[in-house]
Amino acid sequence: MTTFITILIVALAAAAGVYLTLRYALVFPLIDRPQRRPTESSPSQSARVNRLRTHLRSIATVPHNTHHYAALEMAADYVVKTLSDFGYEPDIQSFIVDGNTPVRNISVCLKADHSAPTAIQASDTLEPGQTERETLVIGAHYDSAGHSPGANDNGSGVAALLEICRDLRGFQPANQNIKLAFFVNEEAPYCKTPDMGSWRFAELLVKRGDRVSGMMALETLGYFSDQKGTQHFPFPFDHIYPDRGDFIAFVGLPKARAFTHAATKAFRDTATFPSIGGIAPGVIPGIDLSDHWSFNQFGIPALMITDTAPFRNPYYHRLDDIPANVNCSALAQITDGLVGMITTLAPGTQNERPPHQPLAEASGSLAG
Repeated sequence: MTTFITILIVALAAAAGVYLTLRYALVFPLIDRPQRRPTESSPSQSARVNRLRTHLRSIATVPHNTHHYAALEMAADYVVKTLSDFGYEPDIQSFIVDGNTPVRNISVCLKADHSAPTAIQASDTLEPGQTERETLVIGAHYDSAGHSPGANDNGSGVAALLEICRDLRGFQPANQNIKLAFFVNEEAPYCKTPDMGSWRFAELLVKRGDRVSGMMALETLGYFSDQKGTQHFPFPFDHIYPDRGDFIAFVGLPKARAFTHAATKAFRDTATFPSIGGIAPGVIPGIDLSDHWSFNQFGIPALMITDTAPFRNPYYHRLDDIPANVNCSALAQITDGLVGMITTLAPGTQNERPPHQPLAEASGSLAG
Protein backbone atom coordinates (compact mmCIF):
# COMPACT_ATOMS: atom_id res chain seq x y z
CA MET A 1 0.00 0.00 0.00
CA THR A 2 2.82 2.37 0.90
CA THR A 3 4.45 1.72 -2.48
CA PHE A 4 1.16 2.39 -4.29
CA ILE A 5 0.66 5.67 -2.42
CA THR A 6 4.22 6.73 -3.23
CA ILE A 7 3.71 5.97 -6.92
CA LEU A 8 0.41 7.85 -6.90
CA ILE A 9 1.98 10.90 -5.27
CA VAL A 10 4.84 10.90 -7.77
CA ALA A 11 2.41 10.54 -10.69
CA LEU A 12 0.21 13.37 -9.42
CA ALA A 13 3.25 15.57 -8.86
CA ALA A 14 4.48 14.84 -12.39
CA ALA A 15 1.04 15.58 -13.85
CA ALA A 16 0.87 18.83 -11.88
CA GLY A 17 4.33 19.74 -13.14
CA VAL A 18 3.35 19.12 -16.74
CA TYR A 19 0.13 21.11 -16.29
CA LEU A 20 1.92 24.08 -14.72
CA THR A 21 4.59 24.00 -17.41
CA LEU A 22 1.96 24.06 -20.16
CA ARG A 23 0.06 26.87 -18.43
CA TYR A 24 3.30 28.85 -18.25
CA ALA A 25 4.50 28.17 -21.78
CA LEU A 26 1.33 28.20 -23.89
CA VAL A 27 -1.22 30.86 -24.74
CA PHE A 28 -4.72 29.42 -24.52
CA PRO A 29 -6.70 28.62 -26.54
CA LEU A 30 -3.86 26.82 -28.30
CA ILE A 31 -4.98 28.09 -31.69
CA ASP A 32 -7.41 30.89 -32.46
CA ARG A 33 -9.20 30.52 -35.78
CA PRO A 34 -11.40 33.56 -36.41
CA GLN A 35 -14.46 32.86 -38.52
CA ARG A 36 -14.13 36.23 -40.22
CA ARG A 37 -11.72 36.18 -43.15
CA PRO A 38 -11.59 38.95 -45.77
CA THR A 39 -11.04 38.07 -49.36
CA GLU A 40 -8.64 39.76 -51.76
CA SER A 41 -11.64 41.13 -53.68
CA SER A 42 -12.49 43.75 -51.04
CA PRO A 43 -11.10 47.16 -52.14
CA SER A 44 -8.96 47.77 -49.06
CA GLN A 45 -7.61 44.23 -49.10
CA SER A 46 -6.83 44.35 -52.80
CA ALA A 47 -4.93 47.63 -52.42
CA ARG A 48 -2.96 46.24 -49.48
CA VAL A 49 -2.07 43.09 -51.43
CA ASN A 50 -0.85 45.13 -54.42
CA ARG A 51 1.34 47.34 -52.21
CA LEU A 52 2.83 44.30 -50.49
CA ARG A 53 3.69 42.78 -53.86
CA THR A 54 5.37 46.02 -54.91
CA HIS A 55 7.46 46.06 -51.72
CA LEU A 56 8.51 42.44 -52.25
CA ARG A 57 9.51 42.96 -55.87
CA SER A 58 11.49 46.06 -54.90
CA ILE A 59 13.33 44.43 -51.98
CA ALA A 60 13.56 40.70 -52.56
CA THR A 61 13.97 39.80 -56.21
CA VAL A 62 17.72 39.14 -55.88
CA PRO A 63 20.01 38.21 -52.96
CA HIS A 64 20.82 41.20 -50.75
CA ASN A 65 23.41 41.03 -47.98
CA THR A 66 27.03 42.07 -47.47
CA HIS A 67 28.12 39.48 -50.07
CA HIS A 68 25.64 41.09 -52.48
CA TYR A 69 26.32 44.60 -51.27
CA ALA A 70 24.88 46.66 -54.12
CA ALA A 71 21.54 44.87 -53.77
CA LEU A 72 21.63 45.31 -49.98
CA GLU A 73 22.08 49.03 -50.43
CA MET A 74 19.27 49.14 -52.99
CA ALA A 75 16.96 47.44 -50.50
CA ALA A 76 17.94 49.96 -47.81
CA ASP A 77 17.44 52.85 -50.22
CA TYR A 78 13.96 51.56 -51.06
CA VAL A 79 13.02 51.43 -47.36
CA VAL A 80 14.32 54.98 -46.79
CA LYS A 81 12.53 56.37 -49.85
CA THR A 82 9.26 54.62 -49.01
CA LEU A 83 9.32 55.94 -45.44
CA SER A 84 10.13 59.42 -46.74
CA ASP A 85 7.23 59.21 -49.20
CA PHE A 86 5.00 58.37 -46.22
CA GLY A 87 6.08 61.65 -44.62
CA TYR A 88 8.63 60.32 -42.13
CA GLU A 89 12.19 61.50 -41.56
CA PRO A 90 13.97 58.15 -41.11
CA ASP A 91 16.71 57.78 -38.51
CA ILE A 92 19.84 56.06 -39.81
CA GLN A 93 22.19 54.11 -37.54
CA SER A 94 25.34 53.39 -39.53
CA PHE A 95 28.17 51.11 -38.44
CA ILE A 96 31.08 49.17 -39.92
CA VAL A 97 31.40 45.39 -40.19
CA ASP A 98 34.19 43.18 -41.56
CA GLY A 99 36.68 45.99 -41.16
CA ASN A 100 35.47 48.30 -43.93
CA THR A 101 31.85 47.56 -44.90
CA PRO A 102 29.34 50.27 -43.93
CA VAL A 103 25.82 49.04 -43.15
CA ARG A 104 22.78 50.72 -41.63
CA ASN A 105 19.67 50.28 -39.56
CA ILE A 106 16.68 52.41 -40.53
CA SER A 107 13.93 53.45 -38.13
CA VAL A 108 11.12 55.87 -37.44
CA CYS A 109 9.63 56.86 -34.12
CA LEU A 110 6.03 57.65 -33.19
CA LYS A 111 6.50 59.81 -30.13
CA ALA A 112 4.12 59.67 -27.20
CA ASP A 113 1.98 62.58 -26.10
CA HIS A 114 4.24 64.22 -23.51
CA SER A 115 1.29 66.08 -21.99
CA ALA A 116 -0.32 62.78 -20.96
CA PRO A 117 0.39 61.38 -17.46
CA THR A 118 2.81 58.48 -17.11
CA ALA A 119 3.06 55.61 -14.69
CA ILE A 120 6.26 57.21 -13.38
CA GLN A 121 5.56 60.47 -11.58
CA ALA A 122 8.79 61.06 -9.67
CA SER A 123 12.27 61.27 -11.16
CA ASP A 124 13.78 59.35 -8.27
CA THR A 125 12.08 56.17 -9.49
CA LEU A 126 14.19 56.26 -12.67
CA GLU A 127 17.75 55.07 -13.06
CA PRO A 128 20.21 57.87 -13.97
CA GLY A 129 19.83 58.68 -17.66
CA GLN A 130 16.61 56.72 -18.13
CA THR A 131 13.75 58.24 -20.07
CA GLU A 132 10.32 58.69 -18.51
CA ARG A 133 8.38 57.21 -21.42
CA GLU A 134 8.61 53.55 -22.31
CA THR A 135 9.26 52.46 -25.89
CA LEU A 136 7.70 49.60 -27.84
CA VAL A 137 9.91 48.31 -30.68
CA ILE A 138 8.66 46.47 -33.76
CA GLY A 139 11.39 45.40 -36.16
CA ALA A 140 12.18 43.35 -39.26
CA HIS A 141 15.52 42.52 -40.89
CA TYR A 142 15.92 43.45 -44.53
CA ASP A 143 18.95 41.31 -45.47
CA SER A 144 18.62 37.89 -47.10
CA ALA A 145 20.48 34.62 -46.48
CA GLY A 146 23.36 33.64 -48.78
CA HIS A 147 22.28 33.52 -52.42
CA SER A 148 18.56 33.46 -51.64
CA PRO A 149 16.44 36.42 -52.82
CA GLY A 150 14.74 36.22 -49.41
CA ALA A 151 11.20 37.12 -50.42
CA ASN A 152 9.67 35.37 -47.42
CA ASP A 153 12.83 35.56 -45.28
CA ASN A 154 12.50 38.38 -44.75
CA GLY A 155 10.98 40.48 -47.50
CA SER A 156 7.58 39.55 -46.09
CA GLY A 157 8.44 41.01 -42.67
CA VAL A 158 9.82 44.18 -44.25
CA ALA A 159 6.80 44.58 -46.52
CA ALA A 160 4.43 44.16 -43.57
CA LEU A 161 6.40 46.68 -41.50
CA LEU A 162 6.35 49.22 -44.32
CA GLU A 163 2.58 48.86 -44.46
CA ILE A 164 2.38 49.29 -40.69
CA CYS A 165 4.40 52.49 -41.06
CA ARG A 166 1.97 53.63 -43.75
CA ASP A 167 -1.08 52.97 -41.58
CA LEU A 168 0.41 54.67 -38.53
CA ARG A 169 1.30 57.93 -40.25
CA GLY A 170 0.32 60.77 -37.94
CA PHE A 171 -0.63 58.39 -35.12
CA GLN A 172 0.38 59.61 -31.67
CA PRO A 173 0.53 57.06 -28.86
CA ALA A 174 -0.72 58.33 -25.54
CA ASN A 175 1.79 56.88 -23.11
CA GLN A 176 4.70 55.15 -24.85
CA ASN A 177 6.84 55.72 -27.91
CA ILE A 178 6.66 53.27 -30.81
CA LYS A 179 9.84 52.59 -32.79
CA LEU A 180 9.51 50.83 -36.14
CA ALA A 181 12.92 49.54 -37.18
CA PHE A 182 14.46 47.86 -40.23
CA PHE A 183 17.56 45.91 -39.25
CA VAL A 184 20.56 44.84 -41.29
CA ASN A 185 22.67 41.70 -40.75
CA GLU A 186 20.28 39.24 -39.14
CA GLU A 187 21.50 36.38 -41.31
CA ALA A 188 24.80 34.46 -41.12
CA PRO A 189 27.62 35.19 -40.57
CA TYR A 190 26.30 37.91 -38.25
CA CYS A 191 23.50 35.99 -36.55
CA LYS A 192 23.94 35.96 -32.76
CA THR A 193 26.90 38.35 -32.84
CA PRO A 194 27.29 42.03 -31.93
CA ASP A 195 27.36 42.83 -35.66
CA MET A 196 23.66 42.08 -35.98
CA GLY A 197 21.81 45.28 -36.76
CA SER A 198 19.31 44.51 -34.03
CA TRP A 199 22.10 44.07 -31.47
CA ARG A 200 23.51 47.51 -32.33
CA PHE A 201 20.02 49.00 -32.15
CA ALA A 202 19.19 47.44 -28.77
CA GLU A 203 22.61 48.41 -27.41
CA LEU A 204 22.05 52.03 -28.45
CA LEU A 205 18.63 52.18 -26.79
CA VAL A 206 20.03 50.79 -23.54
CA LYS A 207 23.03 53.12 -23.56
CA ARG A 208 20.76 56.07 -24.23
CA GLY A 209 18.54 55.18 -21.29
CA ASP A 210 15.41 54.25 -23.24
CA ARG A 211 13.10 52.01 -21.21
CA VAL A 212 11.96 49.39 -23.70
CA SER A 213 8.68 47.73 -22.73
CA GLY A 214 9.07 45.01 -25.33
CA MET A 215 10.30 44.10 -28.80
CA MET A 216 8.64 42.15 -31.62
CA ALA A 217 10.55 40.73 -34.59
CA LEU A 218 8.50 40.26 -37.76
CA GLU A 219 10.13 37.18 -39.28
CA THR A 220 8.98 35.26 -42.38
CA LEU A 221 5.25 35.96 -42.55
CA GLY A 222 4.17 34.75 -45.96
CA TYR A 223 3.89 30.97 -46.37
CA PHE A 224 0.69 29.11 -45.45
CA SER A 225 -1.16 25.93 -46.32
CA ASP A 226 -4.57 24.46 -45.50
CA GLN A 227 -3.23 20.91 -46.01
CA LYS A 228 -2.63 18.53 -43.11
CA GLY A 229 0.99 17.48 -42.62
CA THR A 230 2.41 20.80 -43.83
CA GLN A 231 3.36 22.04 -40.35
CA HIS A 232 6.20 20.64 -38.26
CA PHE A 233 7.48 21.58 -34.81
CA PRO A 234 10.50 20.76 -32.68
CA PHE A 235 9.86 18.52 -29.68
CA PRO A 236 7.75 18.83 -27.53
CA PHE A 237 5.54 21.20 -29.49
CA ASP A 238 5.01 18.62 -32.22
CA HIS A 239 2.77 16.80 -29.73
CA ILE A 240 0.79 19.93 -28.84
CA TYR A 241 0.07 22.06 -31.88
CA PRO A 242 -1.74 21.12 -35.14
CA ASP A 243 0.02 19.89 -38.28
CA ARG A 244 -1.71 22.28 -40.69
CA GLY A 245 0.38 25.34 -41.55
CA ASP A 246 -2.40 27.92 -41.69
CA PHE A 247 -1.54 30.14 -38.70
CA ILE A 248 0.92 32.76 -37.50
CA ALA A 249 2.97 32.07 -34.35
CA PHE A 250 3.88 34.41 -31.49
CA VAL A 251 7.08 32.93 -30.05
CA GLY A 252 8.44 34.49 -26.87
CA LEU A 253 11.64 33.84 -24.96
CA PRO A 254 11.25 33.12 -21.23
CA LYS A 255 11.69 36.75 -20.12
CA ALA A 256 8.75 37.74 -22.32
CA ARG A 257 5.90 35.62 -20.96
CA ALA A 258 3.59 38.49 -19.97
CA PHE A 259 4.51 40.45 -23.09
CA THR A 260 3.83 37.46 -25.37
CA HIS A 261 0.45 36.80 -23.76
CA ALA A 262 -0.52 40.48 -24.09
CA ALA A 263 0.60 40.70 -27.73
CA THR A 264 -1.13 37.46 -28.73
CA LYS A 265 -4.37 38.55 -27.06
CA ALA A 266 -4.21 42.00 -28.70
CA PHE A 267 -3.69 40.41 -32.10
CA ARG A 268 -6.57 37.98 -31.59
CA ASP A 269 -8.88 40.79 -30.49
CA THR A 270 -8.50 42.56 -33.85
CA ALA A 271 -7.17 40.06 -36.39
CA THR A 272 -8.89 37.96 -39.03
CA PHE A 273 -6.07 35.41 -39.12
CA PRO A 274 -5.40 32.22 -37.09
CA SER A 275 -2.68 32.42 -34.44
CA ILE A 276 -0.84 30.45 -31.80
CA GLY A 277 1.33 31.75 -28.97
CA GLY A 278 3.86 30.33 -26.58
CA ILE A 279 7.07 30.66 -24.58
CA ALA A 280 10.15 28.48 -24.98
CA PRO A 281 13.87 28.65 -24.19
CA GLY A 282 16.41 29.26 -26.92
CA VAL A 283 17.80 25.72 -26.61
CA ILE A 284 14.79 24.50 -28.61
CA PRO A 285 15.71 24.69 -32.32
CA GLY A 286 14.52 27.82 -34.12
CA ILE A 287 13.08 29.59 -31.06
CA ASP A 288 15.65 32.40 -30.92
CA LEU A 289 16.74 32.62 -34.57
CA SER A 290 15.74 36.21 -35.26
CA ASP A 291 16.25 39.75 -34.03
CA HIS A 292 14.37 39.19 -30.78
CA TRP A 293 17.47 37.28 -29.63
CA SER A 294 19.46 40.53 -29.58
CA PHE A 295 16.98 42.36 -27.37
CA ASN A 296 16.75 39.39 -25.04
CA GLN A 297 20.52 39.68 -24.48
CA PHE A 298 19.91 43.13 -23.01
CA GLY A 299 17.16 41.91 -20.67
CA ILE A 300 14.33 43.27 -22.82
CA PRO A 301 11.13 41.18 -23.23
CA ALA A 302 11.20 40.04 -26.83
CA LEU A 303 9.23 37.79 -29.15
CA MET A 304 9.13 36.70 -32.76
CA ILE A 305 6.03 36.71 -34.97
CA THR A 306 6.51 34.13 -37.71
CA ASP A 307 5.03 31.55 -40.05
CA THR A 308 7.62 29.19 -38.44
CA ALA A 309 9.96 29.40 -41.47
CA PRO A 310 11.87 26.06 -41.91
CA PHE A 311 9.22 24.13 -40.00
CA ARG A 312 6.78 24.82 -42.84
CA ASN A 313 8.24 26.65 -45.82
CA PRO A 314 9.92 24.45 -48.48
CA TYR A 315 11.59 27.54 -50.00
CA TYR A 316 13.38 28.61 -46.82
CA HIS A 317 16.88 29.99 -47.62
CA ARG A 318 16.65 28.64 -51.16
CA LEU A 319 17.03 30.25 -54.56
CA ASP A 320 13.28 29.94 -55.09
CA ASP A 321 12.35 32.09 -52.08
CA ILE A 322 10.94 34.60 -54.55
CA PRO A 323 7.99 37.03 -54.44
CA ALA A 324 5.76 34.65 -56.41
CA ASN A 325 5.97 32.15 -53.53
CA VAL A 326 4.74 34.58 -50.88
CA ASN A 327 1.04 34.52 -50.02
CA CYS A 328 0.33 38.25 -50.11
CA SER A 329 -3.38 37.82 -49.39
CA ALA A 330 -2.57 36.12 -46.07
CA LEU A 331 0.20 38.66 -45.44
CA ALA A 332 -2.32 41.47 -45.88
CA GLN A 333 -4.62 39.95 -43.27
CA ILE A 334 -1.71 39.56 -40.85
CA THR A 335 -0.63 43.16 -41.43
CA ASP A 336 -4.10 44.42 -40.57
CA GLY A 337 -4.02 42.37 -37.39
CA LEU A 338 -0.58 43.71 -36.46
CA VAL A 339 -1.74 47.31 -36.84
CA GLY A 340 -4.67 46.59 -34.55
CA MET A 341 -2.38 44.81 -32.09
CA ILE A 342 0.07 47.73 -31.94
CA THR A 343 -2.61 50.33 -31.36
CA THR A 344 -4.12 48.12 -28.67
CA LEU A 345 -0.83 47.75 -26.82
CA ALA A 346 0.06 51.42 -27.31
CA PRO A 347 -3.28 53.22 -27.75
CA GLY A 348 -3.50 56.70 -29.18
CA THR A 349 -4.38 59.93 -27.45
CA GLN A 350 -7.96 60.25 -26.27
CA ASN A 351 -9.18 62.34 -29.19
CA GLU A 352 -7.37 60.45 -31.90
CA ARG A 353 -9.09 57.84 -34.02
CA PRO A 354 -7.00 54.66 -34.27
CA PRO A 355 -5.74 54.19 -37.83
CA HIS A 356 -6.70 50.52 -38.01
CA GLN A 357 -9.95 49.87 -39.84
CA PRO A 358 -11.16 46.25 -39.78
CA LEU A 359 -11.81 44.73 -43.16
CA ALA A 360 -15.21 43.50 -44.26
CA GLU A 361 -15.95 40.03 -42.97
CA ALA A 362 -15.99 37.20 -45.45
CA SER A 363 -14.86 33.61 -45.80
CA GLY A 364 -11.85 32.46 -47.77
CA SER A 365 -9.03 29.94 -48.05
CA LEU A 366 -5.48 30.49 -46.88
CA ALA A 367 -4.02 28.54 -49.74
CA GLY A 368 -2.51 30.40 -52.63
